[in-house]
Amino acid sequence: MGLPGLRPLLLVLAGCWAAVRAQTSATPAATSDNFTEAAPATLGPSVSPTPPGTSRAPEPSFGSRPAPVTDVAALCVCDLSPAQCDVNCCCDPDCSSTDVSVFSACSVPVVTGDSQFCSQKAAIYSLNFTSNPPQRIFKLVDQVNPSIFCVHITNYKPALSFIDPGVPDESNFDELVKTSTGFTLNTESDAALAPKLDAPSTAKYEVPNSRTKVPITIQSIVIQSLNKTLTRLAAPEVLPPSLITAGHATVCTNVVLEVKYRLTYTDAGEVTDADLFLLLGTVSSAVAPLQQKFEIDFIQHSTKPVPLSGNPGYVVGLPLVAGFQPQKGSGIIQTTNRYGQLTILRSTTEQDCLALEGVRAPVLFGHDMQSGCKLRLTRALPCRLLAPIVKSLLVGQGFPDYVAPFGNTRAQDVLDWVPVHFVTQSSNMKDSCQLPVALVIEVKWTKYGSLLNPQAKIVNVTARLLSSSLPETHSGSERTTLLSTAVTFMDVSAPAEAGFRARPTINARLPFNFFFPFV
Repeated sequence: MGLPGLRPLLLVLAGCWAAVRAQTSATPAATSDNFTEAAPATLGPSVSPTPPGTSRAPEPSFGSRPAPVTDVAALCVCDLSPAQCDVNCCCDPDCSSTDVSVFSACSVPVVTGDSQFCSQKAAIYSLNFTSNPPQRIFKLVDQVNPSIFCVHITNYKPALSFIDPGVPDESNFDELVKTSTGFTLNTESDAALAPKLDAPSTAKYEVPNSRTKVPITIQSIVIQSLNKTLTRLAAPEVLPPSLITAGHATVCTNVVLEVKYRLTYTDAGEVTDADLFLLLGTVSSAVAPLQQKFEIDFIQHSTKPVPLSGNPGYVVGLPLVAGFQPQKGSGIIQTTNRYGQLTILRSTTEQDCLALEGVRAPVLFGHDMQSGCKLRLTRALPCRLLAPIVKSLLVGQGFPDYVAPFGNTRAQDVLDWVPVHFVTQSSNMKDSCQLPVALVIEVKWTKYGSLLNPQAKIVNVTARLLSSSLPETHSGSERTTLLSTAVTFMDVSAPAEAGFRARPTINARLPFNFFFPFV
C-alpha cells in the first residue's frame, strides 16, 4: 500500500479517536459527601450529525430567553423541617450520608419549573443501592417538552414572577405614579390602564359577543369632598390623583371611590353601548382601610328596566312580589303596578269603609302594618247583602295566589313561588249574620345563604279572614262595626351553628428499615 492509500486510513483513525475522546470527556462524575453528581444531559430526540459537504440550515432566531427565576437545583419541595433531615427527601441538604443509607426511595424524584416551556432544567434524584452504603445520585438535565404548543420564548419578563405593587407613602408616591399614566378616558376613547412596563402591546377593549369594539363613554364624574359633599364636573374628564400635605394632615385627591358600568345589549346578546360613571373623592391618611365600590348593570335595548324588590333576597321597605296563576301549567300573572300586587286597607281621616273602596296600601317587606275603618250598619243595609261587599273591601280586587320567595324570582319559575294559604274563620251562632271584620296576613321568612351576607327568603304566607257573628239590626237602630287589616312578618331562621372542619388524618408510613440497627 503506497502513500495514496495511507491518507484515507489516517483520516478514519483520526475521526474515531476524536469520537472516543469526546465521549470519554462527556461522562465524568464527581462524588462529594456520598452525593454523586453526573454531567448534564439532554432528554429529548437525538440529532444526527450533519453530513460533510452539506451546509447547516440557519436556526430561527426567537430572541434570548430570560434567566430562570427558580433554580431547580436549589429547590427542595420535600424539605419541610428546618435544620432537620426529612425521611426519603433526597434533596434535603440536612441529610447526611448516614441518613441517606436508610432511605427506601426518593419521595420527590424529579424537580422541574414551569412545564409549559419547550426546554427547561430538571433536577433528578435517585438512590444507588448497589454501593455500600447506599448513595444518592443527582442529575441536572435539560428536559425537552414534546408538545407543539409549548412556550419557546417569554417576551414578557414580569410574568415570570409576582410584582410587588408597593404601598404608597410620602417617599415613593411620586415614583409609583410615574409607573402608570392612570386612566386615559374621555368621551371618544376606550377605558384602559396603561402601565409603563415592557408588556406587549394590547388591542382595544372588546366586549364579548360583540361584532365591533365598543367604546366606553364617561357619562358623569362626581367629586366627593372630605365632608361628603358631592360636586358633578361639567366636563367628563378624569383627573389624575395627587398627594397634598397641609400641616400635619396628608390627603390624596381624585381617588376612585365608586365605579359603575352600564352595558346596553340587544336581543341577540350583542353589546351596543358601554357607559361609565365615576365617583372620585378625597381621602385622608387617617382613613384606613379604603373601601371601593364597583357595580355593573346590563340593560336590554328598547326595553324599560323592571325594578326588583331584591337581588336575590328581599330588601326591607320594598313591596312583596305577588301574582296569580290563571290555569295549571301557565306562568304567574302580575300587575304592572309593583305596589299593587299585594295590598291592604289604607287608613284615612274619614274612617268610612264604604268611602275607602279602592284605596289600598302596599305590603312592604319587613314592615308590620295595621289599618282599619268603621262600617255603619242600618236597616237599609242588611248584613247578609253587605257580607260580600265587606269581604271584597278587606281582600281587595285580585287577591294573589302566590308570592315570590326572592325579590328577583322570575314569573316562569312557577315551582319556586310560595302559595298563599287562605283560611276563613267564623263563629257559628244562631240567628246571627257572619260578617268579615278582619284580614290578618302572616309572612314567614328566613335568612338564606352565607352568614356573612344572608338573603331574605319568604317560605310561607298565610291570610286569615276573620268573621264575626252580628245580630240582625232592628228597625230604626244603627250599629258601628270596626274593620281592620294587619300584616306581620316573622323571622323563622334557625340559629346559626359554628361549623368546624374535620381534623385531617395523617397516613404516615415509615420505611421497613427505619429503626435499623436498633430493631
